[in-house]
Amino acid sequence: MYLEEALLDVKEAKEWYKNQKQGLQKTFAYDIKNTILRLLMNPYIHAVRYKNVRLANATIFPYAVYYFIDDNAHKIVIIGILHNHRNPLVPKNRV
Repeated sequence: MYLEEALLDVKEAKEWYKNQKQGLQKTFAYDIKNTILRLLMNPYIHAVRYKNVRLANATIFPYAVYYFIDDNAHKIVIIGILHNHRNPLVPKNRV
């Protein structure tokens, strides 16, 4: 499950990378998709950073997937996909 803000994060980043170099947005999307697939396979591998939010760093791009595990609903909730130099309060305000 994704918060609407997380989907907007990806959309904005893809647009930025597309403006830098045609096709780079596809590489970015692939990197984020692989990061999400890795965390889905083992969501508990990443430490809790604050409250119950964890983050998984992308492999190629300086981005992280912010998420929490909803044990009651047996699902992962992605609250943000943000550049590592972005204000750290942004994901905290989404929880």
